[in-house]
Amino acid sequence: MQNKGYEFILGARLKNETEQVKNKILSLRLENGQSTLIRKGDLKLVVSYSGDRAKKDRYNREKGLRKLEKQIKSGRLTKANINNRGYNKFLKLEGEIKVAIDTEKLAQDCKWDGLKGYITNSRLNKDQIIENYRHLWQIEKAFRIAKHDLRIRPIFHRLQRRIEAHICITFVAYKVYKELERQLKIRDPSLSSEKAIEIAESIFEIQLTMPQNGQTMKKILLLTQEQKHLASIFDFGC
Repeated sequence: MQNKGYEFILGARLKNETEQVKNKILSLRLENGQSTLIRKGDLKLVVSYSGDRAKKDRYNREKGLRKLEKQIKSGRLTKANINNRGYNKFLKLEGEIKVAIDTEKLAQDCKWDGLKGYITNSRLNKDQIIENYRHLWQIEKAFRIAKHDLRIRPIFHRLQRRIEAHICITFVAYKVYKELERQLKIRDPSLSSEKAIEIAESIFEIQLTMPQNGQTMKKILLLTQEQKHLASIFDFGC
């Protein structure tokens, strides 16, 4: 993939690399928290190792193997179960009908415990690449909020300026949303932004005109404990 004026950082499936690259990765002998960079033409492949990730990989594999062994003993597995779905990749056929665990394939898989790859055309160094990728969940969350909570889509405009205005308003709303999230962390961390918005939408303001003197007054209706709590932490409705 050529650089076309933008940068990307993608999670890489290391086991899908060429044999040459895989052999190079497995020869690294990285310690916990260490990383290295491998050149792939115009791209970089950053490989990192985490002891915690290795423990999780081993735990998940052993859990999957226990399930497979239980199914083998019960006789529920057949030739049709030998595929690359999940931990079925560790199955093999012995003789004509016997399904068993492929220990050689299992040993190969163990070598990849704790390793993670990042493929990128970025000019950042390897530590910056890893750090930026760790924030990817925040970007994904931002798009989820924009699409679902703030309803950036569907867009029914056809003029460019109206489309741009629609997107601009949505991201201003997202900025307000993030400020609400920040304020709640300070004032009441147990209350989520979604819940606060849900409560706020149930609060109404009424306008009263006094028959005696014609004076008009406004009153915020706080009927539930949730509404009163939200009003108290943001100091309104008093």
